[in-house]
Parts: sequence; C-alpha cells; structure tokens
Amino acid sequence: MRVVIQRVLEAKVMVEDKCIGSIGKGLLILLGVGIEDTKEIADRYIDKIIKMRIFADENGKTNLALQDVQGEVLVVSQFTLYADCRKGNRPDFINAAGAVKAKELYEYVLVNIRERLGKVEAGEFGGDMKVSLINDGPFTITLDERLI
Repeated sequence: MRVVIQRVLEAKVMVEDKCIGSIGKGLLILLGVGIEDTKEIADRYIDKIIKMRIFADENGKTNLALQDVQGEVLVVSQFTLYADCRKGNRPDFINAAGAVKAKELYEYVLVNIRERLGKVEAGEFGGDMKVSLINDGPFTITLDERLI
C-alpha cells in the first residue's frame, strides 16, 4: 500500500458536481493498493494512521492522534500513487492492484477505520472525483511498505 496523509482543516470530494463526502478537522487519506497487498498489510496501515501523533497539543508539539482531537477522516482511492515513471514520460501502473482487489482492500480499510473512529467519509472507488482541501500546516506524510 501507499498512503498520502494530509492533515486538514476541511476536505471534500465531489462527483458530477455533487458532494459525496466532506470532513472538518482531521485527515485526508489518499490510498493506493498494490498487487501484493493483503488485509494484514492493510491492518498495519490502519493502526499506524489511527495512532499517528500529528496534531498539535497545547504546547504546539505534535503529540496528539486523531482520537485525541476528535478528528474526522476522508479516504479517497488513488491508484496513481503506484505510478512508475522510470521509463519514458508516460507513467506505468503495473504495480497497482486490479480493480476487484483494490476495491476490496479499499472498502476493508474504510470499514475498519470506521469501527475504530466513527466519522469516516469516502470517495467513489474508480470515480472521476474532484478533491478539495484546506491543508493544515501544510502537514503531509507519505507511507509505503518501506516506511511502516
């Protein structure tokens, strides 16, 4: 998996000019699923995301996690995180999981984060989405299999 986490003041996702998900303070998560990913790997990412202390405490130190700040989550499927740009100028997505597997793991992540946090919004898997956000910081973290 590859994940881009953006700490936001607000974020929303639109499909055909209709808002299908929006959050206030929390995390916008762009989630890419790779061909070798499993539910066990997804569990490690979910745990890391939920426990990651990236919100400021009363002293301005990043010591607080999502639950500490009653943060919300918006998860958007993003297969393009698996772009391989080493050859030529057209990205290759050969390491991204196929649609069936990617959707299964994307939905698995959504269900499991919801069970642990409550308010979790989602994009439309495979949809033509327009994502907007107000980045808080900006504070952006990238996770992939080498970093968790």
